[in-house]
Formats: sequence, structure tokens, C-alpha cells
Amino acid sequence: MVLSPTVKGSIAEAVLAAEAVKAGIMVLRPVVEGRRYDLVFDLGDRMLRVQCKSGQRKGGVVIVHTRTSRHTPRGYVRSTYARDEIDALGVYCPQIDRCYLLPIDLVEGRSAIHLRLVAAANNQLASVHFAADFAFPGAIAQLGERRAGSAKVGGSNPPSSIL
Repeated sequence: MVLSPTVKGSIAEAVLAAEAVKAGIMVLRPVVEGRRYDLVFDLGDRMLRVQCKSGQRKGGVVIVHTRTSRHTPRGYVRSTYARDEIDALGVYCPQIDRCYLLPIDLVEGRSAIHLRLVAAANNQLASVHFAADFAFPGAIAQLGERRAGSAKVGGSNPPSSIL
């Protein structure tokens, strides 16, 4: 069965919400659509606006299309995400049943990002993003480090105690 982009997005949103709840994160959903985020993670001391996407595995890479497209009376409007709209991009890859959390710093203005599951055949490391570095829910701690600009974050649970 071929799933529509809307159904793939709905599955990603449901899986990310479930994983967050299992990790002890309070998950909020907007009552009205129209914002760029799908979920809000309540981390205790702050809220995290999360846009959910489905990733596609191709070989040793998870490809995440971060550009949006919507149909208007004047044709298709394509756009990317900005820091005033979301704080992170949540990604679910159904082929490997894994979730990732990408900070807005990594995806802002980009139309796609590739997360490597394995090292590149040519051993390239420059501009390479390893999926393991963004595995969810552990990536919340890394997101806290990036926002604070220091390594204040530990690995305790629940996640609200680490930020």
C-alpha cells in the first residue's frame, strides 16, 4: 500500500508523540491548525515547538525533506522553516523504526538534510550529520547544550531534569 504524504506525516507525528510520552515528556497538541509546528514538548522550564516529518531510508542514509509545499489559488507555495516558527524538527523513519530530533540551527532554510546511518565510503566527515547524534529522546540533552552554549546538560531522566 502506498501512503500519502499526509498519512506519512500523521504517522510520524503519532510515533514522535508516543516516544516523547514514554520518555517522560508532556506533549501538547495545538487545538487549531495554522502554525508551523505539530507538537509542543513541555520540558518543565521551557516549551519546544516541534515540526514532525517522515524520513526515508536510502542505503546508509535517512533523507529528510524539510521544505514544505502547499497549494494556493496562485499555485504552489514552497518554503522552509525558520527559528521564529519552530525550535526543532522531529523525524520518524519507518523503515528502521527510529526517531530523531534536529535543532532548528541544523535545518533552518534548508530544503533537505541527510542523516548518515553508517560512515561514508570515502570516510568524509566534513558536513556529515550522523543519525546517532540526533537519536530521540537522547537528542533533547544535546539540544539543551546547543541552546545554552555549554555542556551543562547531563543524561538523567526524566528529560525535564536535564535542561
